[in-house]
Amino acid sequence: MPIPASQPLPPSADGAADRAGGTVTDRLVEANRRYADAFTDPGMDARPVLKVAVVACMDARLDLHDALGLELGDCHTIRNAGGVVTDDIIRSLTISQRALGTRSVVLIHHTGCGLLSLTEDFRHELSAEVGQRPTWAVEAFKDLDEDVRQSMQRVRTSPFLPHTDDVRGFVFDVTTGLLREIDPRP
Repeated sequence: MPIPASQPLPPSADGAADRAGGTVTDRLVEANRRYADAFTDPGMDARPVLKVAVVACMDARLDLHDALGLELGDCHTIRNAGGVVTDDIIRSLTISQRALGTRSVVLIHHTGCGLLSLTEDFRHELSAEVGQRPTWAVEAFKDLDEDVRQSMQRVRTSPFLPHTDDVRGFVFDVTTGLLREIDPRP
C-alpha cells in the first residue's frame, strides 16, 4: 500500500495541529521559520573543516553529529538506505574529494538495519505493483560486517577517488550508541 508523501500529523497533546489540518511537512516548515528567526550566517564555505566525508544509513535513529562529536561545517554527511556505497555515493564522494577537499571517508552501518530483512524480492514486487522495473538494486545484506567491508572496498578501488588511504568502516549499535570498527580483512 503506497504511503502519502505528506501525511497528517498524529494527534498532538494540545490538538492545535489537528484543528489546523497540518501535515508533518507543515510542522517542518514552521520549525524552519522559527529557526530562521534566530539564524545568523556562520560565514562558512562548503569545504568541511575536518576534511572528512561520513557515509551512513538514513535510519532516523542515527544522530551522526552528536554520535561523532561533530559541529556544523565539520564534515560532509552522505546518507542512503543501508549506508551502502552505490554509484551515487561514489558520485558524492568524488565531488566531496575533488571539488571540496575531503581526504578521509568514514562508513557507518548499524544494528537493526531494515536492509537486513529485505531481499531483491522487494524490487521485483515493486516492479509488479507499479508496472516498471526500478533501475536500482535494493543492495540488501545479511551480514553487517561483510557489507561494511564491501563498502570499504568499493571506496578504495574507485578510480574516481584520489584519496583512499583513510577509509574506515564501523557498525553503530542503536541500543548502546557505540561504534564498532570493522577490520577490512575478514
